[in-house]
Amino acid sequence: MRSANEAVIEASVLVPVYRKAGGELRLILIRRSDNGAHAGHLAFPGGKRDPCDRSMLDTALREAREEIGLREDQIEILAELPLAETRASGFRVHPFLGRLIQPVAWQRNEREVAEIMDLSLAELADAEVSNEDDAMQADASVPRRTPYYRVGDDQLWGLTFRILRGLIPRLQAGEWKV
Repeated sequence: MRSANEAVIEASVLVPVYRKAGGELRLILIRRSDNGAHAGHLAFPGGKRDPCDRSMLDTALREAREEIGLREDQIEILAELPLAETRASGFRVHPFLGRLIQPVAWQRNEREVAEIMDLSLAELADAEVSNEDDAMQADASVPRRTPYYRVGDDQLWGLTFRILRGLIPRLQAGEWKV
């Protein structure tokens, strides 16, 4: 955990969702490149607030445009989700749920994003996909049980897991028109 003297880094992420023809609910994630904070992790498009950002929503939209080429006219913001903090790296993250409103031709920023992933929400929600494993955390000297979703050969864990764990049941219950 961070000490009381360490500064909090304000950041935002965009949680893009959409329905495929036939009604299947889908979610867009990225695999971060091997550069920078959270290298190689599965995550939502997003990042640190810049001085030019007027709001945390502006940060989320700017980062989504920079990382995956998602323009503001291609997404409808449905909700600001509960604030989340990383446990080791000092980020306070403002997540925003957005519905894709038109087809998107992704433009991956190769420096920041290794892969753009289009995932089925039902597959993530499947109890067999949710696991716990011993994982070494950056802020711990010993491994601790860490919940994660299995996505192919990858583990989706940490802040992204915590956001999804609370969001998936709400999306499945139809809280928002997606």
